[in-house]
Amino acid sequence: MKIAVIGCGRWGSFITWYLNKIGHDVLMYGREESKRMKEWISTRSNQLLTLNDSVVLSTDITEVLQRDVIVISVNSQGLRELMKQLSDTGFNNKKFVLCMKGIEIESGERLTEIVSKYMDSSSSVAVWLGPGHVQEFYKGVPNCMVIDSSDLELKEELVNDFSSDLIRFYYGSDLIGNEIGAASKNVIGIAAGMLDGLKLSSLKGALMSRGTREIARLISAMGGNELSAYGLCHLGDYEATVFSTYSHNRKFGEAFVTGEEYKDLAEGYYTVKALLSLSVKYKVELPICNAVYAVLYENKSAEEVLGELFLRSLKEEF
Repeated sequence: MKIAVIGCGRWGSFITWYLNKIGHDVLMYGREESKRMKEWISTRSNQLLTLNDSVVLSTDITEVLQRDVIVISVNSQGLRELMKQLSDTGFNNKKFVLCMKGIEIESGERLTEIVSKYMDSSSSVAVWLGPGHVQEFYKGVPNCMVIDSSDLELKEELVNDFSSDLIRFYYGSDLIGNEIGAASKNVIGIAAGMLDGLKLSSLKGALMSRGTREIARLISAMGGNELSAYGLCHLGDYEATVFSTYSHNRKFGEAFVTGEEYKDLAEGYYTVKALLSLSVKYKVELPICNAVYAVLYENKSAEEVLGELFLRSLKEEF
């Protein structure tokens, strides 16, 4: 299979490494002005992994469109602009695989909805979601992930061609639930980091329980299957997001409340704004998301907001 990976960051470079490792012909694309891409071209390495010489490195977007399968791993808020660029360049009969987790703030649209607006009728789109960290995969630690698509043929093809002893893929059956669940787990990750920063880590059990129910209600209201919140896209990703030292969202939440500088991308920072818009649109209460938003955007005290949320509210559990 001839594959192009758009995105040369931590996850995009891992996907490139992984797909090449299991036998695919892979090209990794990054913008010419990207510092990360310049580093890859110069050394074929970053601080986490090294790419085989058989991997093609390119800064030419037209080379991407010469591949049948296009895997995308970029900032979710930049996806629409990327799809406009690809559309303007011109393509047909492409298989897009989205390996990012987010919701567009301005429109509230899921990422597959954005891609679908720029696809021709012969192209299709899937999502690759679930738990796992580059550092562990690169050391050979296996995990389970999920691939979902409204195109059943594409979903089956990707699961068969991308599976290995390192990653076991499951067939997703709820695109809405999987996309919303995957995006929102990053917000829960930020909340977990805030609890760590406040020395309230024991409350992460309550966070996991209530967070899953909260997102399940939203998925159901949007027309998805609420059980998806209990699958690999959301609850199944909590270990990697809520507890792991590698989790960018957890580390961001911890750094935010302790006043430390944190420069890496934490998608949950943007996703929480989109989730609150969906909360209003679908009339679903999202108390944890509201709490994270209040701390990040309204300068509310994390100790007061999270304390009110978990320690001082009296209500029925179910």
